[in-house]
Amino acid sequence: MKTDPRIPLVVGAALVLAAVVAFGAPHVVGDYFVRILLLIALNSILVLSLSLSNGFTGVFSLGHVGFIGAGAYAAGILSLTVQQKKALLPHLPDLLNWFSLPFLPATLAAGLFAAILAVIVGYPLMRLSGYFVSVATMGFLIIVNVVLINASDFTRGARTFTGVPLATTLPWVLGWLAITLLVLARLVYSPFGRRMKAVRDDTIAASAVGISVLRARLLAFVIGAFFAGVGGSLYAHYLGSFSPNTFYFAMTMNLIAMLVLGGMGSLSGAIIGVICVSILSELLRSVERGFTIGDITVPALFGASQIVLGFLFILIMIFRPKGIMGDRELTFGLSGRSATNNHKEGKDR
Repeated sequence: MKTDPRIPLVVGAALVLAAVVAFGAPHVVGDYFVRILLLIALNSILVLSLSLSNGFTGVFSLGHVGFIGAGAYAAGILSLTVQQKKALLPHLPDLLNWFSLPFLPATLAAGLFAAILAVIVGYPLMRLSGYFVSVATMGFLIIVNVVLINASDFTRGARTFTGVPLATTLPWVLGWLAITLLVLARLVYSPFGRRMKAVRDDTIAASAVGISVLRARLLAFVIGAFFAGVGGSLYAHYLGSFSPNTFYFAMTMNLIAMLVLGGMGSLSGAIIGVICVSILSELLRSVERGFTIGDITVPALFGASQIVLGFLFILIMIFRPKGIMGDRELTFGLSGRSATNNHKEGKDR
Protein backbone atom coordinates (compact mmCIF):
# COMPACT_ATOMS: atom_id res chain seq x y z
CA MET A 1 0.00 0.00 0.00
CA LYS A 2 1.46 3.32 -1.10
CA THR A 3 0.90 6.61 0.62
CA ASP A 4 -0.70 9.36 -1.43
CA PRO A 5 2.16 11.74 -2.31
CA ARG A 6 -0.09 14.73 -1.64
CA ILE A 7 -0.51 13.90 2.04
CA PRO A 8 2.92 15.21 3.15
CA LEU A 9 2.30 18.32 1.05
CA VAL A 10 -1.06 18.96 2.72
CA VAL A 11 0.41 18.40 6.20
CA GLY A 12 3.36 20.68 5.42
CA ALA A 13 1.07 23.37 4.00
CA ALA A 14 -1.16 23.17 7.08
CA LEU A 15 1.84 23.59 9.39
CA VAL A 16 3.11 26.55 7.37
CA LEU A 17 -0.35 28.12 7.46
CA ALA A 18 -0.53 27.61 11.24
CA ALA A 19 2.88 29.27 11.66
CA VAL A 20 1.83 32.22 9.49
CA VAL A 21 -1.39 32.66 11.48
CA ALA A 22 0.41 32.29 14.81
CA PHE A 23 3.07 34.90 14.14
CA GLY A 24 1.20 37.12 11.68
CA ALA A 25 -2.25 37.43 13.27
CA PRO A 26 -1.13 39.76 16.12
CA HIS A 27 0.20 42.20 13.51
CA VAL A 28 -2.91 42.09 11.29
CA VAL A 29 -5.93 41.85 13.61
CA GLY A 30 -6.63 43.33 17.01
CA ASP A 31 -6.08 41.78 20.43
CA TYR A 32 -9.74 40.73 20.61
CA PHE A 33 -9.52 38.51 17.52
CA VAL A 34 -6.16 37.11 18.65
CA ARG A 35 -7.80 36.15 21.94
CA ILE A 36 -10.66 34.43 20.08
CA LEU A 37 -8.19 32.48 17.91
CA LEU A 38 -6.19 31.49 20.98
CA LEU A 39 -9.26 30.26 22.87
CA ILE A 40 -10.48 28.31 19.83
CA ALA A 41 -7.10 26.59 19.50
CA LEU A 42 -6.88 25.94 23.26
CA ASN A 43 -10.40 24.50 23.46
CA SER A 44 -9.60 22.39 20.39
CA ILE A 45 -6.74 20.73 22.30
CA LEU A 46 -9.07 20.00 25.23
CA VAL A 47 -11.90 18.65 23.04
CA LEU A 48 -9.53 16.54 20.93
CA SER A 49 -8.09 15.00 24.10
CA LEU A 50 -11.65 14.25 25.24
CA SER A 51 -12.63 12.74 21.88
CA LEU A 52 -9.98 10.00 22.04
CA SER A 53 -11.77 8.04 24.76
CA ASN A 54 -15.32 9.37 24.36
CA GLY A 55 -15.46 9.08 20.58
CA PHE A 56 -13.17 6.20 19.64
CA THR A 57 -13.42 3.68 22.49
CA GLY A 58 -17.03 4.12 23.58
CA VAL A 59 -16.10 5.22 27.11
CA PHE A 60 -18.20 8.32 27.79
CA SER A 61 -16.09 10.02 30.43
CA LEU A 62 -17.51 12.86 32.52
CA GLY A 63 -14.31 13.30 34.52
CA HIS A 64 -11.96 14.55 31.81
CA VAL A 65 -11.91 18.07 33.22
CA GLY A 66 -10.39 16.61 36.38
CA PHE A 67 -7.18 15.99 34.41
CA ILE A 68 -7.30 19.54 33.03
CA GLY A 69 -7.57 20.92 36.55
CA ALA A 70 -4.80 18.66 37.84
CA GLY A 71 -2.54 19.79 35.00
CA ALA A 72 -3.35 23.45 35.60
CA TYR A 73 -2.50 23.31 39.30
CA ALA A 74 0.59 21.15 38.76
CA ALA A 75 1.96 23.55 36.15
CA GLY A 76 1.01 26.53 38.29
CA ILE A 77 2.90 25.22 41.32
CA LEU A 78 5.96 24.37 39.25
CA SER A 79 5.95 27.75 37.46
CA LEU A 80 5.77 29.97 40.54
CA THR A 81 9.04 31.58 41.55
CA VAL A 82 10.64 30.57 44.82
CA GLN A 83 9.69 33.94 46.33
CA GLN A 84 6.05 33.51 45.25
CA LYS A 85 5.91 30.02 46.74
CA LYS A 86 7.16 31.32 50.07
CA ALA A 87 4.54 34.08 50.05
CA LEU A 88 1.53 32.22 48.61
CA LEU A 89 2.26 28.61 49.59
CA PRO A 90 4.30 28.82 52.81
CA HIS A 91 3.53 25.22 53.80
CA LEU A 92 4.51 23.70 50.47
CA PRO A 93 6.81 20.66 50.92
CA ASP A 94 10.53 21.37 50.57
CA LEU A 95 10.68 19.06 47.54
CA LEU A 96 8.66 21.63 45.54
CA ASN A 97 9.69 24.78 47.36
CA TRP A 98 13.27 25.37 46.21
CA PHE A 99 12.98 25.53 42.40
CA SER A 100 10.89 26.99 39.58
CA LEU A 101 10.41 25.54 36.09
CA PRO A 102 10.08 27.46 32.81
CA PHE A 103 6.86 27.29 30.82
CA LEU A 104 7.65 24.33 28.53
CA PRO A 105 9.07 21.94 31.18
CA ALA A 106 6.17 22.81 33.51
CA THR A 107 3.69 22.04 30.71
CA LEU A 108 5.31 18.67 29.95
CA ALA A 109 5.39 17.86 33.68
CA ALA A 110 1.68 18.72 33.92
CA GLY A 111 0.91 16.35 31.04
CA LEU A 112 2.93 13.54 32.61
CA PHE A 113 1.28 14.11 36.00
CA ALA A 114 -2.18 13.87 34.41
CA ALA A 115 -1.15 10.73 32.50
CA ILE A 116 0.13 9.02 35.68
CA LEU A 117 -3.09 9.97 37.42
CA ALA A 118 -5.03 8.48 34.50
CA VAL A 119 -3.16 5.18 34.83
CA ILE A 120 -4.06 4.97 38.51
CA VAL A 121 -7.69 5.93 37.96
CA GLY A 122 -8.21 4.27 34.61
CA TYR A 123 -6.99 0.77 35.49
CA PRO A 124 -10.08 -0.03 37.57
CA LEU A 125 -12.54 2.31 35.80
CA MET A 126 -11.84 1.21 32.22
CA ARG A 127 -13.19 -2.24 33.12
CA LEU A 128 -16.65 -0.66 33.38
CA SER A 129 -19.00 0.11 30.50
CA GLY A 130 -22.04 2.21 29.70
CA TYR A 131 -23.57 4.41 32.35
CA PHE A 132 -21.40 2.85 35.04
CA VAL A 133 -18.15 4.30 33.67
CA SER A 134 -19.81 7.71 33.12
CA VAL A 135 -20.96 7.87 36.73
CA ALA A 136 -17.60 6.59 37.99
CA THR A 137 -15.63 9.20 36.02
CA MET A 138 -17.97 11.91 37.26
CA GLY A 139 -17.12 10.71 40.76
CA PHE A 140 -13.44 11.18 39.88
CA LEU A 141 -14.16 14.77 38.84
CA ILE A 142 -15.89 15.43 42.16
CA ILE A 143 -12.96 13.89 44.07
CA VAL A 144 -10.47 16.11 42.20
CA ASN A 145 -12.54 19.19 43.02
CA VAL A 146 -12.74 18.26 46.71
CA VAL A 147 -8.99 17.59 46.86
CA LEU A 148 -8.21 20.92 45.20
CA ILE A 149 -10.40 22.74 47.71
CA ASN A 150 -9.02 20.94 50.77
CA ALA A 151 -5.32 20.60 49.85
CA SER A 152 -4.71 24.23 50.79
CA ASP A 153 -0.96 23.71 51.31
CA PHE A 154 -0.66 23.02 47.58
CA THR A 155 -3.62 24.83 45.98
CA ARG A 156 -4.58 27.65 48.39
CA GLY A 157 -7.90 25.82 48.82
CA ALA A 158 -11.04 27.57 47.58
CA ARG A 159 -9.13 30.84 47.30
CA THR A 160 -7.85 32.02 43.95
CA PHE A 161 -4.56 30.46 42.89
CA THR A 162 -2.65 33.42 41.48
CA GLY A 163 0.81 34.46 40.34
CA VAL A 164 1.12 32.04 37.40
CA PRO A 165 3.18 33.74 34.66
CA LEU A 166 1.17 34.71 31.57
CA ALA A 167 3.26 32.69 29.11
CA THR A 168 0.56 31.21 26.86
CA THR A 169 0.61 32.85 23.44
CA LEU A 170 -1.00 32.06 20.09
CA PRO A 171 2.16 30.41 18.64
CA TRP A 172 2.48 28.16 21.70
CA VAL A 173 -1.17 27.07 21.54
CA LEU A 174 -1.19 26.47 17.78
CA GLY A 175 2.05 24.51 18.10
CA TRP A 176 0.55 22.25 20.76
CA LEU A 177 -2.65 21.93 18.71
CA ALA A 178 -0.62 20.71 15.72
CA ILE A 179 1.21 18.17 17.92
CA THR A 180 -2.06 16.99 19.48
CA LEU A 181 -3.79 16.58 16.14
CA LEU A 182 -0.86 14.76 14.51
CA VAL A 183 -0.37 12.35 17.43
CA LEU A 184 -4.07 11.54 17.74
CA ALA A 185 -4.48 11.13 13.98
CA ARG A 186 -1.51 8.74 13.84
CA LEU A 187 -3.03 6.76 16.71
CA VAL A 188 -6.67 6.74 15.58
CA TYR A 189 -5.95 5.84 11.95
CA SER A 190 -3.54 3.02 12.72
CA PRO A 191 -4.06 -0.69 13.42
CA PHE A 192 -4.39 0.13 17.12
CA GLY A 193 -6.99 2.75 16.24
CA ARG A 194 -9.02 0.10 14.45
CA ARG A 195 -8.87 -1.99 17.60
CA MET A 196 -10.17 0.97 19.62
CA LYS A 197 -13.11 1.35 17.22
CA ALA A 198 -13.79 -2.39 17.39
CA VAL A 199 -13.98 -2.12 21.18
CA ARG A 200 -16.33 0.85 20.81
CA ASP A 201 -18.66 -0.91 18.38
CA ASP A 202 -18.86 -4.33 20.08
CA THR A 203 -16.78 -5.26 23.13
CA ILE A 204 -17.86 -8.90 23.07
CA ALA A 205 -16.90 -9.38 19.43
CA ALA A 206 -13.63 -7.52 19.98
CA SER A 207 -12.74 -9.76 22.91
CA ALA A 208 -13.68 -12.84 20.89
CA VAL A 209 -11.09 -12.03 18.21
CA GLY A 210 -8.35 -11.44 20.78
CA ILE A 211 -8.47 -7.64 21.28
CA SER A 212 -7.72 -6.52 24.84
CA VAL A 213 -10.60 -4.21 25.74
CA LEU A 214 -8.86 -2.91 28.86
CA ARG A 215 -5.61 -2.14 27.02
CA ALA A 216 -7.36 -0.25 24.21
CA ARG A 217 -9.48 1.80 26.58
CA LEU A 218 -6.69 2.49 29.07
CA LEU A 219 -4.19 3.65 26.46
CA ALA A 220 -6.73 6.04 24.93
CA PHE A 221 -7.66 7.28 28.41
CA VAL A 222 -4.02 7.92 29.37
CA ILE A 223 -3.02 9.64 26.12
CA GLY A 224 -6.12 11.82 26.30
CA ALA A 225 -5.26 12.70 29.90
CA PHE A 226 -1.72 13.71 28.89
CA PHE A 227 -2.99 16.26 26.37
CA ALA A 228 -5.65 17.36 28.86
CA GLY A 229 -2.87 18.09 31.36
CA VAL A 230 -0.97 20.01 28.68
CA GLY A 231 -4.14 21.97 27.91
CA GLY A 232 -4.59 22.63 31.62
CA SER A 233 -1.11 24.12 31.79
CA LEU A 234 -1.79 26.30 28.75
CA TYR A 235 -5.06 27.39 30.34
CA ALA A 236 -3.35 28.21 33.64
CA HIS A 237 -0.63 30.24 31.95
CA TYR A 238 -3.28 32.06 29.94
CA LEU A 239 -5.51 33.01 32.88
CA GLY A 240 -2.80 33.61 35.46
CA SER A 241 -5.37 33.21 38.25
CA PHE A 242 -7.99 30.49 38.73
CA SER A 243 -9.85 28.50 41.37
CA PRO A 244 -11.13 24.90 41.68
CA ASN A 245 -14.53 25.90 40.30
CA THR A 246 -12.85 26.92 37.03
CA PHE A 247 -12.33 23.21 36.30
CA TYR A 248 -15.68 21.74 37.23
CA PHE A 249 -19.13 21.03 35.77
CA ALA A 250 -19.44 24.21 33.68
CA MET A 251 -16.28 23.40 31.72
CA THR A 252 -17.31 19.75 31.49
CA MET A 253 -20.64 20.56 29.86
CA ASN A 254 -19.02 23.12 27.55
CA LEU A 255 -16.42 20.66 26.22
CA ILE A 256 -18.96 17.85 25.80
CA ALA A 257 -21.30 20.19 23.91
CA MET A 258 -18.49 21.12 21.51
CA LEU A 259 -17.56 17.47 20.97
CA VAL A 260 -21.11 16.23 20.42
CA LEU A 261 -21.94 19.14 18.10
CA GLY A 262 -18.94 18.47 15.87
CA GLY A 263 -19.11 14.67 15.93
CA MET A 264 -17.72 12.30 18.53
CA GLY A 265 -16.10 9.98 16.00
CA SER A 266 -14.21 12.63 14.05
CA LEU A 267 -11.06 14.60 14.92
CA SER A 268 -11.85 17.32 12.40
CA GLY A 269 -15.44 17.29 13.68
CA ALA A 270 -14.17 18.06 17.18
CA ILE A 271 -12.40 21.17 15.88
CA ILE A 272 -15.46 22.21 13.85
CA GLY A 273 -17.60 21.91 16.97
CA VAL A 274 -15.20 24.14 18.90
CA ILE A 275 -15.20 26.75 16.13
CA CYS A 276 -19.01 26.79 15.82
CA VAL A 277 -19.67 27.06 19.56
CA SER A 278 -16.93 29.65 20.12
CA ILE A 279 -18.04 31.95 17.30
CA LEU A 280 -21.72 31.60 18.16
CA SER A 281 -20.99 32.31 21.84
CA GLU A 282 -19.13 35.50 20.96
CA LEU A 283 -21.92 36.68 18.63
CA LEU A 284 -24.61 35.97 21.20
CA ARG A 285 -22.57 37.64 23.92
CA SER A 286 -22.60 40.82 21.85
CA VAL A 287 -26.37 40.54 21.35
CA GLU A 288 -26.84 40.11 25.11
CA ARG A 289 -25.67 43.67 25.66
CA GLY A 290 -28.55 44.97 23.54
CA PHE A 291 -28.56 46.68 20.15
CA THR A 292 -30.47 49.17 18.00
CA ILE A 293 -31.65 48.72 14.41
CA GLY A 294 -33.24 51.90 13.08
CA ASP A 295 -36.08 52.81 15.41
CA ILE A 296 -36.09 49.39 17.06
CA THR A 297 -34.15 49.03 20.30
CA VAL A 298 -33.56 45.60 21.78
CA PRO A 299 -32.70 45.74 25.48
CA ALA A 300 -29.96 43.76 27.15
CA LEU A 301 -30.87 40.07 27.43
CA PHE A 302 -28.40 38.62 29.90
CA GLY A 303 -28.18 34.83 29.75
CA ALA A 304 -29.59 34.67 26.21
CA SER A 305 -26.41 33.08 24.84
CA GLN A 306 -26.69 30.08 27.18
CA ILE A 307 -30.39 29.67 26.32
CA VAL A 308 -29.76 29.77 22.56
CA LEU A 309 -26.84 27.35 22.85
CA GLY A 310 -29.00 25.02 24.92
CA PHE A 311 -31.74 25.03 22.27
CA LEU A 312 -29.12 24.46 19.56
CA PHE A 313 -27.76 21.47 21.47
CA ILE A 314 -31.28 20.00 21.76
CA LEU A 315 -31.96 20.48 18.04
CA ILE A 316 -28.66 18.81 17.11
CA MET A 317 -29.54 15.83 19.30
CA ILE A 318 -32.97 15.54 17.63
CA PHE A 319 -32.09 16.06 13.98
CA ARG A 320 -28.41 15.06 13.79
CA PRO A 321 -27.48 13.00 16.86
CA LYS A 322 -24.07 12.08 15.42
CA GLY A 323 -23.08 15.73 15.11
CA ILE A 324 -22.03 17.80 12.11
CA MET A 325 -19.34 15.40 10.89
CA GLY A 326 -20.50 12.15 12.50
CA ASP A 327 -17.57 9.75 12.08
CA ARG A 328 -16.31 11.36 8.85
CA GLU A 329 -13.13 13.40 8.45
CA LEU A 330 -12.16 16.34 6.29
CA THR A 331 -9.73 14.57 3.96
CA PHE A 332 -9.97 16.92 0.94
CA GLY A 333 -10.35 13.90 -1.35
CA LEU A 334 -7.15 12.18 -0.23
CA SER A 335 -8.81 9.14 1.35
CA GLY A 336 -10.98 8.48 -1.68
CA ARG A 337 -8.06 8.58 -4.08
CA SER A 338 -5.93 6.43 -1.76
CA ALA A 339 -8.68 3.83 -1.48
CA THR A 340 -9.03 3.71 -5.27
CA ASN A 341 -5.30 3.35 -5.76
CA ASN A 342 -5.12 0.61 -3.15
CA HIS A 343 -7.94 -1.28 -4.83
CA LYS A 344 -6.22 -1.07 -8.20
CA GLU A 345 -2.91 -2.18 -6.67
CA GLY A 346 -4.70 -5.19 -5.12
CA LYS A 347 -6.01 -6.17 -8.56
CA ASP A 348 -2.58 -5.79 -10.14
CA ARG A 349 -1.14 -8.18 -7.58
